[in-house]
Amino acid sequence: FDVPPQQVLSKDSVPVHVDAVVYYRIFDPIISVTNVVDVGRATRLLAQTTLRTILGGHTLAEILSQRDIIQQEFQQHLGAATEAWGAKVERVEFKDVRLPQTMQRAMAAEAEAAREARAKVVAAQGELNSARALKEAAEVIGRSPTALKLRYLQTLNVIATEKSSSIIFPIPIDLAGLGAGFGNPNGPSEVI
Repeated sequence: FDVPPQQVLSKDSVPVHVDAVVYYRIFDPIISVTNVVDVGRATRLLAQTTLRTILGGHTLAEILSQRDIIQQEFQQHLGAATEAWGAKVERVEFKDVRLPQTMQRAMAAEAEAAREARAKVVAAQGELNSARALKEAAEVIGRSPTALKLRYLQTLNVIATEKSSSIIFPIPIDLAGLGAGFGNPNGPSEVI
């Protein structure tokens, strides 16, 4: 039978709507007739109150993440009571656990904020690693002025392979100064 939808207040004071289904069978018809007036109705009413009691002892996180454990607990409590009526609870399932819309929006916003925070941490870690690599590269290039010139030419080579119609690039003063001395018998001239 279906347990009518129950509104339950969880241990952490969150209202939750729960739909459940209970499967039971009569194992002793004589006891089920003599010990209780209507075993079906009594089992339904007991299922409703037991469901509210069991879920009221758990937090929202537990209800959502530990459904199987809570279902077993519900089945044990309900089964222990109905056994005296000649009925055996075979299985209990929660069909649906619904949260209020405001709670769903709050949980979604919290999850999104957590994802954004993790993304920012990852980006900051990448920036930190990049800065360390740039610092090490600057130290290596700083020890050799020729390495800086080669890096500059390599960058120009990468830019030249792109399909752009014009490339504007600055010429370092020391490279311009080297070219000014060629063909001048007095040596390099001063570049201003």
